[in-house]
Amino acid sequence: VNPSNHSFNWKYHYSFLFIAITVINILYPWDTSQEWYYFFYAIYYIWLGYILLSSWVVRSTLAKLFRKNSSMTNMEIWVVSIFIGNLIIWIAYNTTEYTSYIVGALSFSFVFYLLILLLIFTKKKDPGFMSRQVKYGNKKISEEEADLLLSQLKRLMRDKMLFKDSNLKLSDVAYQLKILPHTLSQLINDNLDKNFTLFINEYRIYFAKELIKQNTHLKLEAIGYDSGFNSKSAFYAAFKKITGMTPAQFKEKEAFSES
Repeated sequence: VNPSNHSFNWKYHYSFLFIAITVINILYPWDTSQEWYYFFYAIYYIWLGYILLSSWVVRSTLAKLFRKNSSMTNMEIWVVSIFIGNLIIWIAYNTTEYTSYIVGALSFSFVFYLLILLLIFTKKKDPGFMSRQVKYGNKKISEEEADLLLSQLKRLMRDKMLFKDSNLKLSDVAYQLKILPHTLSQLINDNLDKNFTLFINEYRIYFAKELIKQNTHLKLEAIGYDSGFNSKSAFYAAFKKITGMTPAQFKEKEAFSES
């Protein structure tokens, strides 16, 4: 999802709606006209139309909600939250005649404050998640350059096994590739459809699986540390997320297949 790709088109939408609202308010003032009864329905249908169009724009991101072992970037989580929030508010306002007139306002307030909390916590966890979208803007990495960088990145992971460093940071890998950190982040997000953490954890889990296969005497916790995880819980959570099973289940499955 890159909002900058659609910013020019949205200017026309905003301009049209602004002009329409201004003209309607001049011709049909709220306190003297009954036509507003019909305007309410028009507003709700236009609102629904934008929600449906938005669902098409972010369809690939929404699909990740139902795709097993699929992760979402902070920006994707933010976009999906706004979309779902709008949908909840629309449903609330359009069902008030069956519930209560205050349900719509309460739903709006709840979603609004929830989104503010999400924004605060996300920016605390990843301060640059908003600015990266602007920073990338039109500076899309060319296909040839992306292929070259991805080849170098995979070779770096394979030969130097940087993923075994539990304190590995995006900037460390970018330094090795001699590129800027935000370029590496963009490369992984746009070309591999995942974030840096998932990218590194996939290498760690692959390495851990090989250790489990070859070293049945090693404790699973030790394998997790050897693979680059800094805690048993992080190892188990990542293993389950990526493979769909726990390390113990994988070990048992391997032992069964060899017998």
